[in-house]
Amino acid sequence: MKTLSETWFAEGYIDFELKKYTLLAYLKDINNGFRENKLYPQLADIIFHYNNMISFRDNKKLLQNHFPKRLTGIQLKKLTILYEQVIEDDELMKELEDIIHFATANMQKAISYGAELYDFVEAKILIMPVGIVPLDNTEGYFFLNNGNEKDTRVYQYRLTIFEKHDEKYRGIKTDFIDSWYRSITSTYEHIKMDLIKKKSDMPNPAVFAIETSHRFPVEETLLPVAKRYLVKFISAAA
Repeated sequence: MKTLSETWFAEGYIDFELKKYTLLAYLKDINNGFRENKLYPQLADIIFHYNNMISFRDNKKLLQNHFPKRLTGIQLKKLTILYEQVIEDDELMKELEDIIHFATANMQKAISYGAELYDFVEAKILIMPVGIVPLDNTEGYFFLNNGNEKDTRVYQYRLTIFEKHDEKYRGIKTDFIDSWYRSITSTYEHIKMDLIKKKSDMPNPAVFAIETSHRFPVEETLLPVAKRYLVKFISAAA
């Protein structure tokens, strides 16, 4: 996947035509990924760059807490110096504003395309508990089935809570355990029993099966969407 630097729109020679072709090459690669049903890292990357430019446009003082976490102190300093330079140059500022306006408008279209793909994938996912779910379901396993594939991918998960701007959010950490071949004699319940026998540290784990009737790229699409959907599913049941 083609990448942009965090401050691509303000680096080097600030020229609308030059930056436009840089952006269009990036967006072509992003959209090609979406057409192949690949959501990540494309969607997260373009949202980062979109928010970054919006922050630069809207926050004249460039306060650090207004910027995405990927920006380092050095990058922020560069942006601050740049802003101080261009704010005194009406022609340069106009060029930069045109670049940001063009870029954000076109990025928004790509983000909408990616968001529609995300919603489509999530709508095709079905989550169901395997056996009785214990009261503490913040840690356990989930089984991931991709379309009509016979292999079931097994992951261990643990929900995490983090705070941001005085609000609490739930995240999820996962580890791939192994793949089981699913058959009449190897059902979800059998896989669950095998896990309990092999991993005695969780004698009564929460276990969920996640299925989809469509086949999607696992690492780039199905797994990240399934993880987010599982967090929502568990949170709604709490």
